[in-house]
Amino acid sequence: MIIRNVELEIVCGITSTIPDNEMPEIAFAGKSNVGKSSLINALMNRKALARTSAQPGKTQTINYYNVNNFMYLVDLPGYGYAKAPESERVKWGRMIENYLHRSRQLKAVFLLVDSRHKPSGNDKTMYDWIVYQGFRPIIIATKLDKLKKSQVAKNMEDIRAGLEMEENDILIPCSAETKQGREEIWQAMDNLTGWVEPVKEQPKEPKKDRKKYRKKA
Repeated sequence: MIIRNVELEIVCGITSTIPDNEMPEIAFAGKSNVGKSSLINALMNRKALARTSAQPGKTQTINYYNVNNFMYLVDLPGYGYAKAPESERVKWGRMIENYLHRSRQLKAVFLLVDSRHKPSGNDKTMYDWIVYQGFRPIIIATKLDKLKKSQVAKNMEDIRAGLEMEENDILIPCSAETKQGREEIWQAMDNLTGWVEPVKEQPKEPKKDRKKYRKKA
């Protein structure tokens, strides 16, 4: 998908009602420090569309980004932020569960995990939770630029094993810094939402002035 316009259109807090949208939705979930905001900015070719912070747990709402007036990329609250009060973490969990259960237009959930580490208990819980809600998560392994090339294959195997992924589950290694994996992520989203890039109309050739080519009698 070529990004022509994108904006943060809807923000849902703990007490908000999940909107009944007409456009397809793709949700992004992940731990608070997994680099979700950085990846969203990289996908949209924007520097500060999604707010990034040195402090994990910044996203405490469900944010709907309208992309090309065709689909919503839905940024879910980060989970597993240990310094947040337990009451807050419970509320964030309920928000995510409410969204997964109520959204009529949700096509898939992309679950972000850190490529440098084996999946945490929270990652496995979220994976199982998404499956329980009826979706096969698409896994995005972030921060690939932090790995040596010799580490990549083993770390991807560790992620598959740690989440107990099925053979056909999709795993996309990516880096918000280098944009590696960006095209693969967009291809997956295009397939899920049915996006087809509009064909540019070819400029019409000017009509020839036939008078100039008439033969003299």
